[in-house]
Amino acid sequence: MPVTRLVEAAWEDEPPATASHQIRKAVADLRQRIPGGSDLIATDGPGYRAVLEDGQLDLSAFLLHTQRAREALAAGRAADAEAELRAALALWRGPVLSGAGGPVVESASTALEERRLTAAEQLFQLRLEHGESSELVGDLRELVAAHPLRENLRGHLMLALYRSGRQAEALEEFGRVRELLVEELGVDPGPRLGRLYEDILRDSPELAAPAPPAPAPAPADPAAARGAAASEAAAREAAGPAPGAAPCTLPYDLADFTGRDRELADLLAAAGDGDEAGTRIVAVDGMGGTGKTSLAVRAAHRLAERFPDGQLHVDLRGYTPGEQPLRPGTVIAGLLRTLGVPGERIPEDPAGRAALWRATLVGRRLLLLFDNASDAAQVRPLLPASPGCLVLVTSRARLVELDGAEWISIGVMSPADSLALITETLGAERTEREPEAARALAALCGHLPLALRIATARLRNRSRWTVRHLVDRLGDETRLLDELSSGERSVAATLRLSYQAMDEDHRTAFRLLGLHPGAEIDVHSAAALLAVHIREAEDLLEDLLDMHLVQQPELGYYAFHDLVRSFAQSLRNTETAADDTAAVERLLDYFYAATEAACGVLFPARSPYETGLTGSAATLPALGGADPATAWFDREAAALIAAVTAAEAGGFVRHAVWLARNLMFFLNMRTYTEQYLQVGKVAAAAARRLEDARALRLSLTNQVTALWKLGRFREGIAVAEEALELAHAQDERLGEGAGLEALGLLLSCLGEFTEAVRHQEEAVAVFRETGAVQAEIHVLCSLSTTYSCLGRGEEAALAAERAVDLARGIGILGDEVMVLNDLASAYLDLGRFAEAETCLKEAMALVEVSRRPDDFAMTRVLMAAVQQHFGLAEDARACEEEALELLRRRPTLARQTVVERRIGNLRLARGEHAQALEFYASALGRAAAAEYRMEEARALAGIARAAQALGDTARADGSRARAVGLFTAMGVPPGARFPL
Repeated sequence: MPVTRLVEAAWEDEPPATASHQIRKAVADLRQRIPGGSDLIATDGPGYRAVLEDGQLDLSAFLLHTQRAREALAAGRAADAEAELRAALALWRGPVLSGAGGPVVESASTALEERRLTAAEQLFQLRLEHGESSELVGDLRELVAAHPLRENLRGHLMLALYRSGRQAEALEEFGRVRELLVEELGVDPGPRLGRLYEDILRDSPELAAPAPPAPAPAPADPAAARGAAASEAAAREAAGPAPGAAPCTLPYDLADFTGRDRELADLLAAAGDGDEAGTRIVAVDGMGGTGKTSLAVRAAHRLAERFPDGQLHVDLRGYTPGEQPLRPGTVIAGLLRTLGVPGERIPEDPAGRAALWRATLVGRRLLLLFDNASDAAQVRPLLPASPGCLVLVTSRARLVELDGAEWISIGVMSPADSLALITETLGAERTEREPEAARALAALCGHLPLALRIATARLRNRSRWTVRHLVDRLGDETRLLDELSSGERSVAATLRLSYQAMDEDHRTAFRLLGLHPGAEIDVHSAAALLAVHIREAEDLLEDLLDMHLVQQPELGYYAFHDLVRSFAQSLRNTETAADDTAAVERLLDYFYAATEAACGVLFPARSPYETGLTGSAATLPALGGADPATAWFDREAAALIAAVTAAEAGGFVRHAVWLARNLMFFLNMRTYTEQYLQVGKVAAAAARRLEDARALRLSLTNQVTALWKLGRFREGIAVAEEALELAHAQDERLGEGAGLEALGLLLSCLGEFTEAVRHQEEAVAVFRETGAVQAEIHVLCSLSTTYSCLGRGEEAALAAERAVDLARGIGILGDEVMVLNDLASAYLDLGRFAEAETCLKEAMALVEVSRRPDDFAMTRVLMAAVQQHFGLAEDARACEEEALELLRRRPTLARQTVVERRIGNLRLARGEHAQALEFYASALGRAAAAEYRMEEARALAGIARAAQALGDTARADGSRARAVGLFTAMGVPPGARFPL
């Protein structure tokens, strides 16, 4: 060994200047320490040579013992093999070459240590086979602690513990190594260790320690013994080699497999009972990460005993990173070798291999699991032709061309199963400590098994993290996919494989569809987004559905899983920006055109405006009647709200303004008040960016309507004043009228009736001047109410009558119901009950409950007053109950307050004082919070009367005094203070 090589071994790239000298000094020291060292280490030219005799080197002795052990095992002499291994391991005195050194020394040390561990594993295996168990545990624990990732050692320890009656400890060892492998290497335990775990779990009799071998009786005649042995050998030779055990190459069954009870039951049922005339084919499809393979493997293990000739698994590599799908011929060759067919008998051509495969399977009962298939063409040549076999196939795509297959599609897990999986993989203690966070984690992972396993693996690897901490990290949508990554496992990488398997047209469609702001996508909006005909859009969506990249909640509608949507949006970059922008604009053009058409049907009297938007080339859905238009709005409302928000955020401010205006007509009709306000605020922000004063004024006016419906009157005043100022500055008469109407309505609610009347009367004049009939109807209704509050009953009736005539003239169903209610209310204040009844019957014949539930609630409570007056108490009570039921359907604050207070009046009149008090108190709470002064005062007056009747004089006096104070401050005459 040259000195230069010794220097390199000791110091690698940067030896000291004195390296050669230090080597020579070390050799000299060795010669002194080793007996006969001068003869043992000889100088040989520029280096040294070890002069050894046979048996003098312990490594040579070790290798000789291990070689003899292998020979003994091959000859069936297990006891001799065990003795040789014991002798080999007895030579060791601790780690070899454990001092400092370079890679050469380290490599040699590693290789020697590997040989020692292999010998130790073989020895433990033999001792276990000879029936030892508890006496092995201590030595095995010591070795496992030093080498925790060696699965063979861990398996020996598990088996020794199990055979020692310590089953729980054996199972715990598997849990430890599984967690360690996931944390250190990002992998699960191998199939052999997994099968051992399952066998221990179910107390398999195969794990029992072997009985000690009975001593063989000595033959009386040695010659006879030799003859018997020779006869036995001859018989074995004549019979040929003993058949091997049925091959099983199934992956191990996940010990923490959780949920999927229904899907597993369906799969097992689809597999049949094994007596079918032909080969049974069951295929499992689903998006990447749903756990198709785990489900199929579990089913295969459950079914294995039905197929005694073998259970074979092949990963077809249909969606494997960096690899092409396996060719059928290659797969068949591997399967034939697994079944014992010699390589020289396997043909080279695919057709010949397929023919031999089919012939080999004749008369055999095999379970074949073809995992990760790319298409039907890859699977079809692998199918057996003879009966008795079962083929399980998994694929991300539904292989519709695979004839005869029974398909089972799996989606994401249920919330309950998701939580169970988190509990199983993370541990019950951590899950029970943060149950809400665990549920939130399941939701953020989209209930996708892969995402759930990655998330819990990250938590296991970071013991200081709480579940809530990870939930907060996942809440950042821009980093969601980055967070769902652990080692080589990643949700994004899994989805990318499906994406890369598509052609360019489908990739582009997938990316552009990710721009759709709604939770669901119909074919019309998809066609607009993709700039294709609706039939082509449907074909593209159906192809993505087959690939499990979209879902289909119902016929004609498609949806992304949340994580798939995030992945689609992550595909956007500077190179796609122009195409993405054009696609979004096409979608917004379509939404605006469709809402224009629907509003034209539902709200024909709305004022026209020049928007500056061009038309849409997309095909619109059928919106030719009130029912189809309403149904379309109902279905698309959420997507339209999201589109308005996205348009403003994306700089499409003109679209945001005018799409919002159309949408707010519908939201107002349905009393979706919170959404109405949300859209109004977005529209106002967009109008400011657009620097369009008219659009801003219109958006602010709509915002005021929403604020009034929510009972936020004072907030609405400020917005209405800004809208009125904008209209004055632009000399926009219609806008001035709208601002005056809004201010009048809000002031009336706040009890400032004199100012309210002035604004409302001026608004009536403006609308009459500009021909804005529908606007005039609305302001006449609010003016009628204000007149009633001031005791001007005749004027209130005249205003309402004028509103009814105008509504009938333009045929607006919703408005006609509203104004008939107001006219009936005015008639009731005047004691004209018969005329009020006529109005209400007409309203009840017109009203559509589903569109205007709060209007119908008012109709019913007013009719109850009429019926009670005519002595029809039971009919009145039925009307009250209907009104209360309707109040549960998104009522406005003002309407709910008035209806509850009127029901209080009716209950009070019937002597039901306690119930009346409850209704008055409820109305008072709402009215006081919103500063709805007239209703606050009337509710207080009702409380005073009910409390007085119940004997609560103090409460009655206090409420009466507060009511009188409010009425006086508002200028309400005594006759108008407590109407029916």
